[in-house]
Amino acid sequence: MKLNFFKYQGTGNDFIMVDNRTSVLSKNDTTLINFLCDRKFGIGADGLILLEKPAKTGEDFEMVYFNADGNESSMCGNGGRCLVAFAKFLGIVSHKAAFTAIDGFHEAVIEKDLVGLKMANVDFISKIGNALFLNTGSPHHVIFSENVASIDVKKEGSAVRYSQQYNPQGGTNVNFVSSTDKGNFKVRTYERGVEGETLSCGTGVTAVALAAFHSGRTSSTTVKLNTPGGDLEVSFQALDDGYRNIWLKGPAKQVFKGEITC
Repeated sequence: MKLNFFKYQGTGNDFIMVDNRTSVLSKNDTTLINFLCDRKFGIGADGLILLEKPAKTGEDFEMVYFNADGNESSMCGNGGRCLVAFAKFLGIVSHKAAFTAIDGFHEAVIEKDLVGLKMANVDFISKIGNALFLNTGSPHHVIFSENVASIDVKKEGSAVRYSQQYNPQGGTNVNFVSSTDKGNFKVRTYERGVEGETLSCGTGVTAVALAAFHSGRTSSTTVKLNTPGGDLEVSFQALDDGYRNIWLKGPAKQVFKGEITC
């Protein structure tokens, strides 16, 4: 078959977008999705996202996200932001969006090339050794370090991802973080499903911002984060019972469109 697709990126986190409102692509075809995400033999991407018809009245669309390995995955923050930009391109939304993803309902706002996405609430943050663990729609292990530039992210990240601590729950994403002289944070992320470092991770920087506040490394509820792919901002409310009104904001851009025979 011939498949029309679009390629989007949000701070270097890149995704294949498919308008699947007429079910052109099967959600069960793991092999095909893995092939499409392959950077040597397919299109190449960190993941593939289907835009589907909304299942609930009042929502604009539904998001179905797959990791590069072809398996349906937990929430992807940058992917959600890119999907909102794609929905605007298709004329489904204009300046605001409402949709459901695997972790529930999301709202979004669009300002030119910037997309802000409201993330899931976070009820608790756990301390595991010298690290912190929390779920921001996807599970994240956060390690604070003096200098993230010197870390072998693939080696050290995979060791945590496949550790006995996380194996029973299917592994975790791993974030390595250091603070800057301006009080911001540099972040490098090992993503499960990609099984390596990505240029950026939306749920990851969200986890880092909350972990930094929770551990007293910042007193600000608006946190700027620098990833290898660019800058993102996370804002939130810190309450006695957890974190609410969490927003992830950053650029989301269309890179190209095409057609592939598969």
